[in-house]
Amino acid sequence: MPLKRRLPKRGFNNRFATPLTAVNLDAFEGFAKGAEVNAETLLEKRILRKCPHGLKVLGNGEIKVAVTITAAAFSASAKEKIEAAGGKCVLL
Repeated sequence: MPLKRRLPKRGFNNRFATPLTAVNLDAFEGFAKGAEVNAETLLEKRILRKCPHGLKVLGNGEIKVAVTITAAAFSASAKEKIEAAGGKCVLL
């Protein structure tokens, strides 16, 4: 059998995709009410080590403080929880 048929096939990898840095809602607990949070503030507070392409907020955990979060993407559950707490989601 030829070598091409013996080797396993791998999935598609998009070379042009920009991988976003994922952050859960638990990371926003230490912020004051009404604070504006973005990737730069998370880097300053050392919640993130690096964020080269953008930020995506995931809905794992709870948020009790009303904050304005600016990110490249939000999951549906994260958006619901942030707005239920009285905060805002701003897309870049």
